[in-house]
Amino acid sequence: MTSLAGLTGIFTNPDSVLHAAAKLRDAGYRKFDFHTPYPVHGLDDAMGVRPTILPWISLVAGFTGALVAIHLQWWTGAVDYKLIVGGKPFFAMEPSIPIAFELTVLLSATATVVGMFALNGLPAWFSKWQRGPHFARSTDDAFVLTVDAGDPLFHTDKTKAFLESIGAEQVSLVEYHDA
Repeated sequence: MTSLAGLTGIFTNPDSVLHAAAKLRDAGYRKFDFHTPYPVHGLDDAMGVRPTILPWISLVAGFTGALVAIHLQWWTGAVDYKLIVGGKPFFAMEPSIPIAFELTVLLSATATVVGMFALNGLPAWFSKWQRGPHFARSTDDAFVLTVDAGDPLFHTDKTKAFLESIGAEQVSLVEYHDA
């Protein structure tokens, strides 16, 4: 079964990309993206992309790792298996620091990688835009705009006319086969 992915258009320079992104954002479009051969500074702001929550995920996982490590060492040394070694107290913070550090790093790194994959929607083996006539150029010499058909403002004719009015060249429909 063939489904409509949306519209694509080509831009030739980064300034026109920034201008088009701001125009799309201001017009109310939310499901659009630019595929570029190199990073375009300021594009996220022009598109209205919100900051990611990934640093917060990492921070919470790091704190969790430190607290779990300290709690585990306190519980085993001061509550569950009291053992006096060399006259030391049942629980001392100093020998607990390396273990707390290691568990902090382990949990925050693991949560960062898992969170990144989850937030990015990876692994994605196929993009519905790959079949588009312009997509391959986004890795070489063109800035390719994609407007998703699922956007509430998407209407084939009106959106195509709008993209052409903001400077998009070779605007075309992209269809893909549902698996």
